[in-house]
Order: sequence, then structure tokens, then C-alpha cells
Amino acid sequence: MEFLSTLATQFIGLFQAGGETFMGFVTGIIPTLVCLITAVNALIAIIGQEKIEKVAQVSGKNFILRYTLLPILAMFFFTNPMAYTMGRFLEEKHKPGFYDAAVSFCHPITGLFPHANPGEYFVYGGIAAGITALGKDLGPLAIRYFLVGIIVILIRGIICERLTIQFMKKGEEANV
Repeated sequence: MEFLSTLATQFIGLFQAGGETFMGFVTGIIPTLVCLITAVNALIAIIGQEKIEKVAQVSGKNFILRYTLLPILAMFFFTNPMAYTMGRFLEEKHKPGFYDAAVSFCHPITGLFPHANPGEYFVYGGIAAGITALGKDLGPLAIRYFLVGIIVILIRGIICERLTIQFMKKGEEANV
């Protein structure tokens, strides 16, 4: 009998933990995202959607800028997760590569600009604590991490774009 009581308590405890997590989202990340979305839309309205589209389109025409400058600016100014909305100004075939590049830059930017990805700062903070305990300077690590991140997002963006274009062509051939 005690086993069934323990099992029932643990079963309902699972749902209570889920409810607590949900309430954490409702009182934490969801209002933050709503405010960020509102602020980004207001900023776009103030600057003018045409100007922002122009920057994205100019960057989008050059594969190096599309997978380096655009994700860096998006992560720096709009932070994670709003940075991905910059992809809406790109052609469809470039959106997956941009997303791949932007999401891959979430961690490398954190060493120099922690505001860009505060939800994952604990990862960098743990590494930073270890480096600091060794008496080392964090600056060189953060700069190297940032620079390697730029190289990685460029490679990932290009590969993802090429794969996307191939899949789109195969999809078009299948529909013919």
C-alpha cells in the first residue's frame, strides 16, 4: 500500500514540477519575449522597415556578410532569441543558413557581450571562473572565442545554404 501511495505522490509531483516550470515561463521568459518583440517592432517602426530591410538585403546579397555581419549585428542588438527575426528580411533560400549562423553564434558572443545571450551565460561564467581561478586573463579567451565563432558561423551558414538550395531543387523536381 505504501508503494502505491509513494507512486501516486511522485506521479502528481511530476505534474507539479511541470506546473512550476510553466509558471516560471509565464512570469519570466514569456513577458520578456513579449516586451522584446514589442520593442523590436517599435524600433523597426521608428527606423523604418525599409531601412532595416535594406541593411538586411545588402548584407543578404553577399554570402560573407550574410553569415557574419548580419548574425553578429542581430545577436548584439536584438539578442537571443529575437536575433532570428532578422532572417525575415532575407530570401527564403537564405533563411535557414542565417538561422544556423545566428544560433551558432549564441555562445561565442557571450564572452565579450553577455547581454546577447543571458540565458546561457552560466556556461561562459563557469569557464570564466575556472580561467580566473588559474590567474589567467579572460580577455584573450573571449576574443579568440568570438573570432573562432565568426569563422564557424560563416562555414555553417554556407553549408546550410548549399544544402537548402539542393533540397529546394529536389522538392521542385518532385512536384513537376
